[in-house]
Amino acid sequence: MIKLDISKALVSAERVASFEGKVASAQKALEEGTCAGNDFLGWLHLPSSISADYMTKLQECAQTLRDNCDTVVVAGIGGSYLGARAVIEALGNSFQWLTNNGENPDILFAGNNIGEDYLYELTEYLRGRKFGVINISKSGTTTETALAFRLLKKQCEEQRGKEMARKVIVAVTDAKKGAARTTADKEGYTSFVIPDNVGGRFSVLTPVGLLPIAVAGFDIAKLVQGAADMEKATSVDVPFAENPSAQYAAVRNALYEDGKKIEILVNFQPKLHFMNEWWKQLYGESEGKDGKGIFPAAVDFSTDLHSMGQWIQEGERTIFETVVSIEETEHKLLFPHDDENLDGLNFLAGKRVDEVNKMAELGTQLAHVDGGVPNMRVIVPRLNEYWIGQLIYFFEKACGISGLLLEVNPFNQPGVEAYKKNMFALLGKPGYEKETIAIRERLK
Repeated sequence: MIKLDISKALVSAERVASFEGKVASAQKALEEGTCAGNDFLGWLHLPSSISADYMTKLQECAQTLRDNCDTVVVAGIGGSYLGARAVIEALGNSFQWLTNNGENPDILFAGNNIGEDYLYELTEYLRGRKFGVINISKSGTTTETALAFRLLKKQCEEQRGKEMARKVIVAVTDAKKGAARTTADKEGYTSFVIPDNVGGRFSVLTPVGLLPIAVAGFDIAKLVQGAADMEKATSVDVPFAENPSAQYAAVRNALYEDGKKIEILVNFQPKLHFMNEWWKQLYGESEGKDGKGIFPAAVDFSTDLHSMGQWIQEGERTIFETVVSIEETEHKLLFPHDDENLDGLNFLAGKRVDEVNKMAELGTQLAHVDGGVPNMRVIVPRLNEYWIGQLIYFFEKACGISGLLLEVNPFNQPGVEAYKKNMFALLGKPGYEKETIAIRERLK
C-alpha cells in the first residue's frame, strides 16, 4: 500500500495521538452521513460500488471514440477536468504530442478558461483532424465550458457531418435536468451521469474522469481497484495509527494549530504537475471557508528549488511540506562518462539518473527540516493506474476528515459564486440588471 512517513513532521507522537478521538468522530460522521454536506458523500464508497457492467459501458464508449478520432477534446473546468488530466499526464509519455504513433488519440482540454487566443489556436489545430468531444458539465451553463462546447460542437458538425458528430460527441452531465442534458437528449449523444451526491473535486472516479482516462488508453479497472483497496485501508474500522488518511489529516491539523498556514505539495517527478493542481483544488475548495483553512500550494522539484527554494529554506516559518515520493521509475537511464569532464560530473558516471534525483529529494528534505519546515512523505511504489488510484482516494478520504476537524463543510463551495455574479452583471446577462447598476456605480 501507499505509505505515509510523518517522522520528519516535527509533531510529537503524543500530539498526533491526541487527535485520535476527533478523527474517530469525523470518520463516524462521514460513515453515518451526519456531517455538514452529507448530501455529497457519494465518493466515500464509490470505488467499491462500481460494477463490472458499468465499467464495460465506459470502455465501450471509449473504444468508439478511439476508433473514430485522432483527437478528443475534454470540455470541462475544475473538478470536471483536473482529475482526468492529472491521471493522463502522470501515466502518459511526457512527449506524447511528438511521439504519438496513432495508437491512442491525443487528449486536449478546453472549457477551463476564457482565453480567446487559446480557443482560436485550438480550433485552428483541430481543422482537418478527426476530433471528438467529451462535454463535462452538470448544468451545461458554466460559462467557460459552455462557451468552448458551443464552438467545438459547431466545428465538429461542420467538419465531420451531423451523423458522425452525434457519434463522437459524448455528454457527461446531470441525469434529468440542465442545458447539457437537454442537448444530449435532443442530439442523441451517448451520455453518462454525474452522480448528484458527488461534488466535482471528488469526481475523478466517476465518468467525469474515467471516460477520458479510458480514451487515453489507460486501464480504468486497475485505477478503480487501487482506489477500492485504499478505501479499505482507510475505513472507519482501521486503527488510527495504521490509517494513512487519518494520520495525514491529524498531522496537518496539528501543524495548522501551530501556525503553519500553508501546505506545499512537492513532487520530484514532473509527470505529477497536474496531480498537484488537482490536489490544490481538492483541498482549497474543501477547506477554505469561514475565515479558516490551510492554503494549498504546490511545487515541482528540483525545478522550483531554483526559484522557490530560497523562500522555503529561509522565509517566514508558516509552511510545511508534503512530498509525493515515487519509489521506482518506469525506465532506466545511466549517467555517461565524459573524458574531458569539464562539468566535473564524472563522479556520477554509471549511476542511474533516478539515484541522483532521489539524493536531491533526500538532501532537500534534510535541508528544509533543518530550516524548520515540517515534512511528510507520501510514498508511492510506482506510477501506474493501480497506485494512482490509491493516491487519489488517500487524498480524498483525508480531505473529508481534515475538513471536519477544521469544523467547516468540506463539500460545498459558496465562495465560487461571487465572481460569477459580478461577471454576469458586467456582461449584461438578463436577470442581473440591479447588479449591473451597482457595479457601474462602484467603477465610477
